[in-house]
Amino acid sequence: MPFFPGCQQGLSPLVSIVTMSSFSISLGSKLHSSFVLLIVFLLCQTSTHTRASAVLSVPAQLSLSADENTQQLSISWLGGGAETFDVLILRTEFNETVFYESVSAKADPVSGRYQYNWTSVEPLECTSLSVRIRSRDGHATSEWSDTQINQGRDLPNIREFRVYPLDRIVPAGTTTTFCCIVEEGYTFDRLQYGSTVLNVTRLSRRSYAYTVSNQEPSHPSGTNVPCKVKSSNKLAGTVVFVGYPPLPTNLVCETNDLTSAVCMWNKGRDTHLGGRRETRYSLNKRDCGRSSSKQTQKECRAPQWEGNWTLVAVNPLGQHILTDSAELSHRVRPVAPYKLSAAVQAWNATVQWEWKYDGYSSLALACQVEVTTEGSKTKRVFSGVGLRSVLLTGLYPDEDYSVQVRCGAQQNFWKWGNWSEPISFRSNMDVPDVLDVWMWINKDNTAKVFWKPLSHRQSHGQITNFEVTLWNPEENRQHTEVLPRNTYDVSVNLTHMVSLTQNTSVIATVVAKNTHGTSQPASIALTFKDVQHRDKSRTANTDGGFHLSWQSNTSCSLVVEWHESSCMHDCKVEWNKVEAGSSNVSIQSENLEPGVRYDFSLYSCPSDAPELLQQWEGYAQELVPSSLVPLSIMQQESDVLLSWGEIPLVNRRGFLLGYNVYISNDSQLTLLANLSHPGLRSYRVKGLPLNTYKFTVKAFTSAGEDTGTTASITLEPFTDWLLLEILVALGSVSLLLIIVTFICFKQRKWVKNAFYPEIPEPKLPSDWSRTQGPLDVKPSPHSMVHIVEKPEWDSSKEVLVVIPEEDENDEGQGIGDEPMDTDEPTSLSYYNHVEDERPIRPRFPDSTSSASSLDSAQTDVTYTGIQTSGSSLVFQVDPQASSEGHRNPPDPSMRSGGGYRPQMQQKAPSNSLSMEPLLEPPTGSAGGYKPQSSWHLDTSGDTAERGSLAPSLGSPTSIASTQFLLPDEEEHEGEEQQSSSAAATWFSNLMSSTKN
Repeated sequence: MPFFPGCQQGLSPLVSIVTMSSFSISLGSKLHSSFVLLIVFLLCQTSTHTRASAVLSVPAQLSLSADENTQQLSISWLGGGAETFDVLILRTEFNETVFYESVSAKADPVSGRYQYNWTSVEPLECTSLSVRIRSRDGHATSEWSDTQINQGRDLPNIREFRVYPLDRIVPAGTTTTFCCIVEEGYTFDRLQYGSTVLNVTRLSRRSYAYTVSNQEPSHPSGTNVPCKVKSSNKLAGTVVFVGYPPLPTNLVCETNDLTSAVCMWNKGRDTHLGGRRETRYSLNKRDCGRSSSKQTQKECRAPQWEGNWTLVAVNPLGQHILTDSAELSHRVRPVAPYKLSAAVQAWNATVQWEWKYDGYSSLALACQVEVTTEGSKTKRVFSGVGLRSVLLTGLYPDEDYSVQVRCGAQQNFWKWGNWSEPISFRSNMDVPDVLDVWMWINKDNTAKVFWKPLSHRQSHGQITNFEVTLWNPEENRQHTEVLPRNTYDVSVNLTHMVSLTQNTSVIATVVAKNTHGTSQPASIALTFKDVQHRDKSRTANTDGGFHLSWQSNTSCSLVVEWHESSCMHDCKVEWNKVEAGSSNVSIQSENLEPGVRYDFSLYSCPSDAPELLQQWEGYAQELVPSSLVPLSIMQQESDVLLSWGEIPLVNRRGFLLGYNVYISNDSQLTLLANLSHPGLRSYRVKGLPLNTYKFTVKAFTSAGEDTGTTASITLEPFTDWLLLEILVALGSVSLLLIIVTFICFKQRKWVKNAFYPEIPEPKLPSDWSRTQGPLDVKPSPHSMVHIVEKPEWDSSKEVLVVIPEEDENDEGQGIGDEPMDTDEPTSLSYYNHVEDERPIRPRFPDSTSSASSLDSAQTDVTYTGIQTSGSSLVFQVDPQASSEGHRNPPDPSMRSGGGYRPQMQQKAPSNSLSMEPLLEPPTGSAGGYKPQSSWHLDTSGDTAERGSLAPSLGSPTSIASTQFLLPDEEEHEGEEQQSSSAAATWFSNLMSSTKN
């Protein structure tokens, strides 16, 4: 029962009672329940109609009026007898409810008609709308009025293809519903808002709609809303303009000519509307027309100053009003000067101009002059009544300038006027400024004179050349040299200008020249005096420069000089001059490079002989060292000694703070020591077991450490070092022995006299010849040699012969062959062999005996202790001897020494017991005295006989000495020869000492 709310409210209690009663009577009977409800419905209908017919009337003469621009539908009617009405609006074709509400309306007192205005969400053209109205009084309502239809554009008789609303202008942020009415016979495809495809709602058979919410500002030309149909190229659409109402700001009115007014304002925010929809302005009801939307500053002129001003801005979305008021004298803004001209000098220029209005001649003006040169701008202010010219001072010679002028009222200043058109000119040239000169003295008596290049503002024109004059004031020597304009130093050999023996100076004077003239001279003193370098203090670079400070106690100017520390000759020097009395300076230069050490020196009185006051050193930026330390490694027992050299100054690139020593463990470095003293360049690693080790040494500065130098070592056992120490000790002892030997050799006379005094030679009364002769040896009284048989004489051999004992004065007597029967001692004559180049003839025994001498050819030998009982001695001649009267030359092997060389070999004995000494000496025997060394008995007898006879045979001795003349035989081995020779030497020394 949607259309009978009064019946529902009035009979609801009755319906509830009846319904509950019915349910209480029978809950299961559907037929009974339906019957009860039908009775209630009929009672409700009857009651409603009875009351309505008695009180409320049906609205009549319903009429509709549509405003398609505002989408407003105006509904009016007569009658009803109430103040509340129900309004029902339906979409006619689909009979869909669009609006149903109870509204209040009052009758017009004149016409008696009621009116209600309803605004549609969709454009009224989209579809037909059906409208009905009924009166309401509480729950009582009248019958519905007749239906009135507002015709849309989707009727069958209207075949057009359209999109609504047409060209709508809406504020930004609003909501707009668009509808597309498809042409009869076509099928809808899509509806778009700009490039966005919309999900539409179908309003009727041909009409489709979509609502766009919170619309953003559109382009000044609007946003397109096209509609397309399927299977056709037909296209319909509309344009919507979304923007803002006008909102201008800052209305200001001023005068330029002291009569008219010019009002200006800012258009404010962009309205996003263009063309005929742009904002229109009016000033004091004078149309100012439209201005381009791209112009933010608007302007409107009035022929006379009015004092009060009103600006109205209007566009399709709204309007805005601004006001302004002021006196004319408070709003004077002069126009720009024109016809500017300039009278130019080297250091100044006069600028003149004219005014457009004559009224400016009596106006107090303040003018601003902007001077532009080499990219820099300066502004200067001048004032005066009717000001038309100014003098610009402080210009630079030979420089381009651009000048422009603007002015304002000096009293009640309002604003600067517009700038004039600029005027350009070039100042005249002048002589250059004084050069900034400095010098560098080398240790080889040469020097360099430097000067800084003149800037364009210092040269005052194009520099043509430089002129350097060297002058010795004491010797009045002078030399001048002209240098090209791009040269900024000159080398000077001081020896050509001054004497090295005199402590004099050379004055170097430098001037610059251009086409206008010559600069004032700049001088510097060059001297041989060596500069005593002071201790350098370290300085750090802060804020892009070096800040140096000192205690100033000089009244003349100062110079701070700096250069690379590694430079020693013809250095590239930079310097800054400091005023007298200054105690600090900040050094900043584009040439300071990171990682380079610089020396800074402070000098006083640079024009005279500069005196060094203080020195600093520092880095513009410290870096890690660029070269590695030269590392060496050495084993010392179980320790490893690491030592390294110094990094060159140019490669340090920072102040060395020390060294880090690492050991490599599985490709990882472990820090062993941090040596924070840069002077320590060795480190000992103690107590390492036998293995292979790698060590790395890295130098570090404040910027960090370098990549490091790595060295490896394999530790060897210590025995090698022990052997080395032994060898070193032996070498030391040998060296000591050599030194002692050398000293002894130098003092050999003293050593000989102290340990081996010279034995004086015997003094002989007569001269001894070299002729050989027999040596008579007298047997001892208690022994004699018994001759058993007489061998054949061989004149080619020297033999021992037995001679009877005679007086020493008997000479030349021979010896017969008779046997020796007597017991008297017998003399043996022994002929020695003397090596000589001369032929040796055989000599026979001579009875003459003489004293023993080293030069004698005959020696007397006495055999003692020889027993003759039962035996006899026979001396045989060598069977290989040459015939008598001929002697073979001696064996070269026997020429190693002269002197006595008897036969020493033993012949095989015969069966008879006899002693047969060999008379021929063996080959290769050494020189000197070598008598027969062994005496043996014959082997014919038994051992007992030999044993009884051998001890009785004595050894031959010299007459003058008791020493043995015959050494042991030489048939023994080498060890026996050495031992027997040593024994013989010892025994000989013993006998000599006993004798003495």
